[in-house]
Amino acid sequence: MRSVILTLSAIALMGAPQRAGRPPGDVDDGRARAEHLVIESMSQHHMHHTAHLRITARRPEQPGDRQRAAAIVEALRPAVAKYRDYHVALQHGYEIFLPDVQQPVYHFNNFMQAYAETFRFKPDQATSLLYRKTAGGYELVGAMYTAPPEVPEAELDFRVPLSIAQWHAHVNICLPPRGFAAAADWTKFGPEGSLTAEDACAAAGGRFFPQLFGWMVHVYPFEKTLEKIWAME
Repeated sequence: MRSVILTLSAIALMGAPQRAGRPPGDVDDGRARAEHLVIESMSQHHMHHTAHLRITARRPEQPGDRQRAAAIVEALRPAVAKYRDYHVALQHGYEIFLPDVQQPVYHFNNFMQAYAETFRFKPDQATSLLYRKTAGGYELVGAMYTAPPEVPEAELDFRVPLSIAQWHAHVNICLPPRGFAAAADWTKFGPEGSLTAEDACAAAGGRFFPQLFGWMVHVYPFEKTLEKIWAME
């Protein structure tokens, strides 16, 4: 039960739709700013391992890995083709994450799908769809699978072979004290801040998260080569 609660908390943190204003009495706890910074970091090309970003190491390729990765793409590509029209994605339960924030790539998240990924992996059902904004709306470029934060790498490899793709997780995050996010020093707090250890975070009055969200892996099923399809972008 504890693992399910942790997973649902991670899903809720990343998946909560961003609406104008804040509910009466709601306290800004820094999550919105942290979410924004996480999305920015995921939108950068060539993500690399840092104190705040854990990336699975590439394993030696095993017989069948390429075929298994290709089969995932073959299942995903036709399943998401209908979402080239982003209106269809919205109709099917996907919600734009941080729609009012300019981003190189926008995540359209499906909360029910994220919950389902806690218990199983289905290649034709992605947690998120990845879009670039255009003059007329959004252009579909890829998708994202997720996994619970506590799963071992063996489970990640079972879902998508680690010799082909690299999963990533946002780790060692110190959020500022509740109610002080607006005045916080974000060079210290958040997914790009200097505070990376629990004791240092506590000394600064912050709240430490060993892992802020679940595991994530991007896939670009309309690319031509396996390397570009599973690129770290």
